[in-house]
Amino acid sequence: MSATLFRSIKDKSKENIFSICEELLECQLRCVAFDFAYRVKDQYDENTFSHFESWLVKYVRGWGDCDDFCVHAFGELIYQRPELTDNLIAWTAREEFWMRRAASVVLFVSIKKNKYDEINLIQICDILMSDKHKLVLKGYGWMLKALSAKEPEFVFMYLMKNKLTMPRLAYRYAMQKMDADKKMILLSK
Repeated sequence: MSATLFRSIKDKSKENIFSICEELLECQLRCVAFDFAYRVKDQYDENTFSHFESWLVKYVRGWGDCDDFCVHAFGELIYQRPELTDNLIAWTAREEFWMRRAASVVLFVSIKKNKYDEINLIQICDILMSDKHKLVLKGYGWMLKALSAKEPEFVFMYLMKNKLTMPRLAYRYAMQKMDADKKMILLSK
């Protein structure tokens, strides 16, 4: 449905699409709005971050919306402009759990596309390590799991270093892609 609707729009400029996205978001059609925003990814620029951040604050209200937006449109922006990741640190102190979760989930595209050298992924994990919300713990654990597919030894060493302090929920998510020998070591006392 979203693809069909998008094709019917004549003016596909970022400004017009973002204006339509705002209307869709106001009508609680977040899934369609986030899809439209992703479809103009070739038009993202330095102003897109503040636009997307305002949507994250104003319209996202749970982990599903957070993941949909961050793993696609917002994640693509961070992939294109890794210098924007400095802004994510402020999200880790937000009251809303989806903002804290977004700080790690928004990095998935960069990890998947091997463009994370400029990003201090571990800083986000270290800050979120003591978070009390299970969906935030799952979020950064999931990010570490994705990173372990690219950097298994790095993630293994991080988990070993934090074995006694990292919440079990995040720890177990992070180690899911590890080979059997590494899992045995990580699960041993």
